[in-house]
Amino acid sequence: MTYVVTENCIKCKYTDCVEVCPVDCFHEGPNFLVIDPDECIDCTLCEPECPAEAIYSEDDLPAGQEEFLALNAELSQEWPVITEKKEPPEDADDWDGKPNKLDQLER
Repeated sequence: MTYVVTENCIKCKYTDCVEVCPVDCFHEGPNFLVIDPDECIDCTLCEPECPAEAIYSEDDLPAGQEEFLALNAELSQEWPVITEKKEPPEDADDWDGKPNKLDQLER
């Protein structure tokens, strides 16, 4: 099992979660974070740290978010590891909770 960053992280990209990860499995893209499923140890520490509530266990992915499991696996191989908290984008709060953001994902 792994944890998965889902759609609500797109354009929010809060990084509170990365500081608590004991195995550095988060990777950073331009406007989204992903978890490397091969590195994740299912410790559960990241899930409650996400202000956007965008992190789920793969077994508990909400309906319509299943494709993010594969997207996390794919993009974690392309993007660099992030281990320190950064300031979120200025408009992160405006994007938090907005649906259908997949087309906003920057690779």
